[in-house]
Amino acid sequence: MQFNLTYSEVGQFIQEKTGKELPLAYGGPHTLRVAYKVPLMGSVGLDINVDRINGSDIFLSYGGGAGIEFMVRTALGQFKKQQGADLLDILDGNRLMLALGKSPQLAPVFDRITLKDVHFDEHSVMIDFVPKL
Repeated sequence: MQFNLTYSEVGQFIQEKTGKELPLAYGGPHTLRVAYKVPLMGSVGLDINVDRINGSDIFLSYGGGAGIEFMVRTALGQFKKQQGADLLDILDGNRLMLALGKSPQLAPVFDRITLKDVHFDEHSVMIDFVPKL
């Protein structure tokens, strides 16, 4: 089974929750490009890669050059102080683990499904899963 979200749907959700606009674009089958407007710098880009999935954990890596990676590490340090930060584990280098099963809202979902893949096309984020029997 597959669940699809368009980039505009994801962007609208992010804007509603944070007030920030994050344009999303296809970067490859397992790569999502994210743009962010930084005052005095203009728009900066970041590639987020889905490296693998283990249960309800999604292992990600990111890249965008040394300056961008420094900004991301700084932002992640600030994020760790926010509600929901326990869902994100900062691993070595530019790698992260998104532990979706730790979410009280998502844990019941992962009791019923097995996550198979998260991938992208020109317009959408696609989440492949199978029901548990």
